[in-house]
Amino acid sequence: MRLLLSLLSVSHLLAAQPPAPPRSAPPAPRRTASPVAPLPPNELGRIPIVEWHQVGDTDGSYKVSRARFLAELTALHARGYVPIALDDLLTGRIDLPAGTSPVLFTFDDSSPSQFRYRQRHGQLVIDSTSALGILEGFLAQHPDWAPRALFCLLPAADAGHAFFGDKGIDGQQTAWRFPKLRHLVARGYELCNHTLWHARLDKASPALVREQLARGVMAIDSAVPGYRVRALALPYGLWPKDRALAVAGEWTPPPRRGATAPRAPVRYRHEAVFLVAGGPARSPHDPAFDPLALPRVPLQGGTSLTRTLDALDRPGPHSRYVSDGNPATVARPAAAAAAAAPQKR
Repeated sequence: MRLLLSLLSVSHLLAAQPPAPPRSAPPAPRRTASPVAPLPPNELGRIPIVEWHQVGDTDGSYKVSRARFLAELTALHARGYVPIALDDLLTGRIDLPAGTSPVLFTFDDSSPSQFRYRQRHGQLVIDSTSALGILEGFLAQHPDWAPRALFCLLPAADAGHAFFGDKGIDGQQTAWRFPKLRHLVARGYELCNHTLWHARLDKASPALVREQLARGVMAIDSAVPGYRVRALALPYGLWPKDRALAVAGEWTPPPRRGATAPRAPVRYRHEAVFLVAGGPARSPHDPAFDPLALPRVPLQGGTSLTRTLDALDRPGPHSRYVSDGNPATVARPAAAAAAAAPQKR
């Protein structure tokens, strides 16, 4: 089943003949100027993995307005949240200033509203009203944040959802798709599998599941050779009947026309699997942390980031992760430490 969503437009920012990308995101510089939360350290707390789709003129289903998107970035920054990389979450090496909290940004469906190029005086520039343009503008004004976000990609979906736009849809040329991916990786952002065309994995045969996931990885590798795809965002949050296929598998492409030798199988292995909703995720230091079923906070018309952040600020088992500033230790609130301590008989 193919994804059909409406797209929006507009213009400006950064020069865009992207440099050759590194194979993984460069380490974030140590930053110390972020606002801090008036909360005690708690590195067993919850971490919001926020999820955006389209960013356009108005709020709607799977859509937020540009003004709201900027307001959400502003609210996260003001409350002491700092974007982290996927590796930080998976390894638990969350190196943040004391009093700040991690947040993981995810963008699903790779529409032009997330990343548009415009041509200016013979050069490609990032449209400042696309999600990436707004985010980059925010980063320029808030250097305590590094460029960190995960873009969950569709290589071959309809309505321009093919690596951020093709076939002239919303002014995006097919030839710009691979440079966009290379630009993201070079900037420190990460790429994520979201199937080939947003397939309903719950209704797909095992063979189709393997093909959708392997071809998603294959397409990313075509744009950024050797890139390690570590995560999958489940379309609609729906699992295949055999859940193990969402994590790892292989698919063998059919022989090329006129060729007699079989082609090598394409293998995939996801270290993280994102659900579509479920609220803030557990800390990687929590024994119940499961990277293969990570809940997210979807942001769209009818949902409120403020409500989520307010809930995370309340004391209790679902309060937020707050760094102690020392990545070599795990700060535990008194109640959690007492619960984890061995009981005397």
